[in-house]
Amino acid sequence: MKTDNKKQKKIIQMFDEIAPTYDKANHILSMGIDISWRKKACDKTYELMNAKEAELIVDVACGTGDMIGFWLKRAKKRDIEIKRALGIDPSSQMLKCAKVKFPNVDFVKAEAADLPLPNLCADILSISYGIRNVIERQKAFQEFARVVKNGGFVVILEFTKDNKKGFFHALKQFYLHKILPFLGALISKNYEAYKYLPNSIEGFLSAEILQEELKAAGFKTEYIKNFSFDISTLLIARKC
Repeated sequence: MKTDNKKQKKIIQMFDEIAPTYDKANHILSMGIDISWRKKACDKTYELMNAKEAELIVDVACGTGDMIGFWLKRAKKRDIEIKRALGIDPSSQMLKCAKVKFPNVDFVKAEAADLPLPNLCADILSISYGIRNVIERQKAFQEFARVVKNGGFVVILEFTKDNKKGFFHALKQFYLHKILPFLGALISKNYEAYKYLPNSIEGFLSAEILQEELKAAGFKTEYIKNFSFDISTLLIARKC
């Protein structure tokens, strides 16, 4: 347990260090494609929710708040009233950036495996490109199940591991392991942080195993989609 805590603290420290350049690096490294992925996640969830209001949307590992912004904008486009949006992240520097971008949104410093929220309070809980960085993942899923209302949703966007072969897989691997760390280092001056990203993907789960873990926590997968040659996966699960 102590080893896990030490590893988690190291990851949080890394995100503290790259917070000032995080948005810029994300948009350059994804070539802006992540915007369409996030829009799809929000739109499909609202479609499945099939309601005109939500009491609470929680974005865990919210970083600088980008996903909160998309939840609010896409809800407005659909005339859905979001009574409260909350961002949660263990990195104080990420939250500092988030609060500048979204001064009217509440942000709380906390970890995914220990959410400072009451039972059955959230209509939607999302985590975008963050579950891979949670050491106590099963405990986090149990927390998600505790916090999300019955019939509510967990929405995950993540770089999941794939075992495919072929040209596009090789091209993706080359970009992740050679180009991305180099560009990330140029932007953030932190090579280790962007070397960590592809390594964390290789050490993560497949989409199939991720679904199994969510099922064990009490969620049923309602929608799953891979984007851009399986670079990113969207998984939407409803609490049973």
